[in-house]
Amino acid sequence: MLRAEYGPQEWWPARHSFEMCAGAILVQNIAWANARSALDNIEARGADSVIGIAMLSQAELADLVRPSGYYNQKAAKLAGFCEHVLDGYEGDLGMFLSLPLERLREELLGIWGIGAETADAIILYASKQPSFVIDTYTVRLLDRMGIVPADVSRKVLREAVMAALEPEVREYAEFHALIIQHGKATCRKTPRCEECVLLADCRYGERQGVPGVRRVRTVGSGVDHWSG
Repeated sequence: MLRAEYGPQEWWPARHSFEMCAGAILVQNIAWANARSALDNIEARGADSVIGIAMLSQAELADLVRPSGYYNQKAAKLAGFCEHVLDGYEGDLGMFLSLPLERLREELLGIWGIGAETADAIILYASKQPSFVIDTYTVRLLDRMGIVPADVSRKVLREAVMAALEPEVREYAEFHALIIQHGKATCRKTPRCEECVLLADCRYGERQGVPGVRRVRTVGSGVDHWSG
């Protein structure tokens, strides 16, 4: 349904692995356009690599990533990521990203400022391994659809989604991107239910009495239906 409504997304909007990793860090709590501006600053400075970032002072890096907001923290997070790759992998980002999924995820989560959402984005889009990204849009959508309980942990939700979908990188990436697109267009914090392509099966829409709800799925049902 989402694919039919929005078409192929072809995510992530980054040109190479370093930009993907840096973008996943810089986009935290900000719109992609702001992260893009910060990435453009880094590229214009010729610092768009692990070694390039390592050669900058903290003040210089903070100034470059200023458009991404919380720039001192973002600079520290990006520097910490690059330091990890330098110390453990001689600055070879490809070697780091080629680690097996679980080990890569463990190391990413051990870097200050990288949480599960950022780690899974790096694994999925830069490492090209199937680790589904659970973000605010995903939690909101699956809760409103009645597919998962409202208080489910993101860890459990990630496991449930990954159990329901085939472990294919392209499908994970498309489904994640489609959920974000739907969250921005329709299933917002204040939703536009009347415009929603999923309304016929939405538990939230049913509770709100929005015309057009046909039926609702039960808690625990599969999630693959919504991507098709």
